[in-house]
Amino acid sequence: MFDEASRKRLQWHSRRGMWELDMMLRPFFDACFDSLDPQRQLDFQRLLAREDQELFVWLMRRELCDDASLQPIIDDIVAYARERDEVNVRPI
Repeated sequence: MFDEASRKRLQWHSRRGMWELDMMLRPFFDACFDSLDPQRQLDFQRLLAREDQELFVWLMRRELCDDASLQPIIDDIVAYARERDEVNVRPI
């Protein structure tokens, strides 16, 4: 669905101005974007068009997204971040 140039633009837009967003969006894009179904890829693209402050409150689970159709991709990103963090936790 996305040609290489479009994919690179999305990858670039996955880098945001907030560290917390960068730690969630870019790893999700790198690991999961290509395996998403076409609709979910479009949802990811639409999500990236939103403001950082909106993304922050949604991804930090402080509020639900005002667009219910974006909630599944938000849930996917949060789930991926949690799974990744659980794998990277090392016992002391």
